[in-house]
Amino acid sequence: MYRVTIDRDACDGVFACLTRDSRFVEDDDGLATLETSSGDVEADAETVEATFADDHAADAEAAAAACPFDAITVEEVSES
Repeated sequence: MYRVTIDRDACDGVFACLTRDSRFVEDDDGLATLETSSGDVEADAETVEATFADDHAADAEAAAAACPFDAITVEEVSES
């Protein structure tokens, strides 16, 4: 399992992540978010966070690496 977190304060709407992972989309504020149909997505004014148990971690890591503002983090989490 892995967790993807978007720091909304750091995001500047460049959207390099959207071309690396289709789960990233533009929200109504012009910032990156995660598509809600992709899993359990929690969002507030400061962050967007989702945990996944699939084989697309490399896509999320590519999206994070492409972000020029380091607004996206991907970390492995243990199953509860």
